[in-house]
Amino acid sequence: MKETVFTSLESQRLRLRRFVEADLPLFLDYLNDPLVARYQTWQSYTQQQARDVIQKQQSLVPGVPGQWFTFAVELKATEVLIGHVALKMEDHQQGEIGFTFSRAHQGQGLACEAATCVLNYAFTKLELHRVIAITDCENERSVALLSRLGMRREGHFIQNIWFKGKWGDEYLYAVLREEWLRKHAS
Repeated sequence: MKETVFTSLESQRLRLRRFVEADLPLFLDYLNDPLVARYQTWQSYTQQQARDVIQKQQSLVPGVPGQWFTFAVELKATEVLIGHVALKMEDHQQGEIGFTFSRAHQGQGLACEAATCVLNYAFTKLELHRVIAITDCENERSVALLSRLGMRREGHFIQNIWFKGKWGDEYLYAVLREEWLRKHAS
């Protein structure tokens, strides 16, 4: 894995950057939206919990095994935080990706655009071999997004997770570096 310094990533409409203290109100707002949190591991966040996440992320760097690095996603036109994409590094050049977007910014292709930026970064700058994503089987939007990204469904886990008071099923998706680079060759 290459050493890399992260400043920001950009796409046509988005800038992916580190979280800053000024993100707190919008971050807290979408974390506490019940429809946004529906398929997430949390029910809600306190102001202090959200502040702790932001402060911790400010000192992290992408590509450290065992840790999640969270990219704050903002619209370039307005410089407003609309969500985040997280990348967790595992040993042996493997990673896991996840994403959360405010309700007002779902269904517009923004999560796909942001996740594409992070996957490009993971495969070109961090030189990962493979990236996975795990989603609740009932999360149709996430399933569709992972397919649009070109990730393949490799697993279907039946009642493998105790989730919000009941057993849940999950899908495992993955893409290899060579597949990603072939599909996204310039």
